Amino acid sequence: MSTFIVETSARHVHVTKEALEILFGAGATLTNKKDLSQPGQFACEEKVTVVGPKGQLKASILGPERKDCQVELSATDARSIGVTAPVRESGDIAGSAGCKLVGPCGEVELSEGVIVAKRHIHLTPADAEELGVSDKEVVWVKVNTEDRSLIFGDVVCRVSEKFARAMHIDTDESNAAGCKGTVNGEIVRL
Repeated sequence: MSTFIVETSARHVHVTKEALEILFGAGATLTNKKDLSQPGQFACEEKVTVVGPKGQLKASILGPERKDCQVELSATDARSIGVTAPVRESGDIAGSAGCKLVGPCGEVELSEGVIVAKRHIHLTPADAEELGVSDKEVVWVKVNTEDRSLIFGDVVCRVSEKFARAMHIDTDESNAAGCKGTVNGEIVRL
């Protein structure tokens, strides 16, 4: 059976160039703190405060800049700040919840863009062929951990030449499965 790494995707924000300059000042650029598993993606030194009707929390920005601002929270994070965030694939923000982003130089009010990211597996076409899945196919994934192994349903396969093989779950899901250190998953047929 072919396995893949299961990574915890903590709360984070994607910003446009325009929003970045409002939040951090004219001419601001993102500072790469750490490369991520997906090619060209990186965690940034820059952080913002995400403000909802009932509270706020700090979140790191992920680069590079995007065409739309997007805030990815766990369901627990969203509830804690009073935001009703739908479960969506990254980039599917139409009609989602809004919030305010606060940086050291300014604020950006988002009318939409706050989501709980749908759990997913990034795969190259070769990976998808090896695993016997196709783009947008929804599968079940078994995660073996020491004390809390479980099977995640509703996992979307995302296939592109631009991806590297890795599954992403949010902090709530990671805690539910007891994920610590390097964890592997495998697609199961039920």
